[in-house]
Amino acid sequence: MAEFTHIQDDRARMVDISGKGEVAREATASGRIHLRPETLAAIREGTVVKGNVLATARVAATLAVKNTATIIPMCHPIPISSITVDFSEGDGYIEATVVVKMTGRTGVEMEALTGVSIALLTIWDMVKSAEKDSHGQYPVTRITDVRVVEKRKGK
Repeated sequence: MAEFTHIQDDRARMVDISGKGEVAREATASGRIHLRPETLAAIREGTVVKGNVLATARVAATLAVKNTATIIPMCHPIPISSITVDFSEGDGYIEATVVVKMTGRTGVEMEALTGVSIALLTIWDMVKSAEKDSHGQYPVTRITDVRVVEKRKGK
C-alpha cells in the first residue's frame, strides 16, 4: 500500500475569473456502471423494484449539474444553459454521458463530471438489492471510466 506524506496547505481558494471574457463553453463527460446481466435486463424491462432507473438517474444528474458549486467548494456557481443526459448499454454495463453548456468565464467540466458521477451512483442505489450476493457484497458492480470526453470553448 502506498504511503502518503501529509501536506499542509492553507491556500485553498476560488480562482479569480473576473478578468476573463464570457464565451460559449461546453463539456462532455461519461462513465460506466458494470452490472449483472439480470440487473441490466430488469432495467431494460422496467421491472426494478425502486422504479424507472434511468429516468431517476437523469433527474439526479440534472440536479447534480445545477448544484455542483454547492458540493465542490472551489467551483464557481455558473449559469447553465443546457444539460443533456443520455444512457447506452454495452456488454455488461450502462454508460452515462452528460453534456453541459453555458456562456461564461469558466469551464463546465466539473459540472459534467458531477452529473455523470451522480447518475451512476443513482443507478447503483436503484439496483443495489439486485446486485448484492448472498454475503451482501457487490462482486460485479463497479463504476469505471469517469472522464471528460471533450471540452469546447468559443463557437
